[in-house]
Amino acid sequence: MDNTDPYLLNFKGCYFQRSLLDVDLIEHLDDFEIRDDDVFIITYPKSGTIWTQQILSLIYFEGHRNRSEMVNTCDRVPFLEHSSHKVDHVNRPSPRLFTSHIPYYLAPKGLKKQKAKIIYIYRNPKDVLTSYFHFSNWLVTFEPSDNIEHFMKRFLDGKVMGSLWFDHIRGWYEHRHDFNILFMMYEEMKKDLRSSVLKISSFLEKELSEEDLDAVVKQATFQNMKLDPQANYDYILKSENWTRTNEGDFLRKVSEEKLDGDSSTNCQVFEVVENKCWDMGSHLQEIRELQKLPRQLLAQQLGAESAASLGAVLNSKDEQREIAETRETCRASYDTSAPNAKR
Repeated sequence: MDNTDPYLLNFKGCYFQRSLLDVDLIEHLDDFEIRDDDVFIITYPKSGTIWTQQILSLIYFEGHRNRSEMVNTCDRVPFLEHSSHKVDHVNRPSPRLFTSHIPYYLAPKGLKKQKAKIIYIYRNPKDVLTSYFHFSNWLVTFEPSDNIEHFMKRFLDGKVMGSLWFDHIRGWYEHRHDFNILFMMYEEMKKDLRSSVLKISSFLEKELSEEDLDAVVKQATFQNMKLDPQANYDYILKSENWTRTNEGDFLRKVSEEKLDGDSSTNCQVFEVVENKCWDMGSHLQEIRELQKLPRQLLAQQLGAESAASLGAVLNSKDEQREIAETRETCRASYDTSAPNAKR
């Protein structure tokens, strides 16, 4: 275990936030007892984690839907590996809901029994990068970056909590047959929240009435979550002095997250991300369908920078043909929006 970095702790090749990690738990995580009705939200950081915590809280708890129980989502769906809220997981009533950023190879052995459920949310890497940059500069527990270029280097080197974005996604996807797992795309959830809630509830075998479904969808919108102290960590972080400034909010849209520096520099930064992710995507061993999303919609939603790297999204009888067609679709989509971009 690497103890030299003041912000990060490297455990078996994965970086965790030093100040948040429950070291004893992570060292014995392999033997953590899993129940058949356990549910895990697993994400790379800044990929819709808190949003999905709210969705699961609304699906599972009537008191959360009708607001008769004032319990924060971070307590209903606590982080497995964090120590900030020492939770007695052993004595928690079933079904237990968990949140985690762990890579697939650190998952408890019991998760491979195919009964406990995992919902894996992934997101466009450019938006992850932008959100992560601002988030790291806002919280005192994260190493700040002078500019987006500095943070991008750490992000692409995997020297951030969660390590390398692509390895995290690829690891879980390539080992999906070892788990009972549902992959959800952040951008598709934004596009059609109601259908996404239905897909999640169906996977969880939780039947919702129309009234309950309406309540879940309404309270899981960005606007309502931002106003709901139970549904975001804003009050907790500021009251416990975890933020470098009282300005800003925990829940922010990427469109609100302005990048310092000139636009040409920022474009160059994102082009590096695109090319890096494109290169990594070319090394995938197999291409499969993710949520049965058409190639054209995939390219439009994720853009060229991650549609190819998320080769994990297409399913076909002829994998090489699918790879080639997907690349062409992504190129066409990217060239339309950025005709001068270099590939």
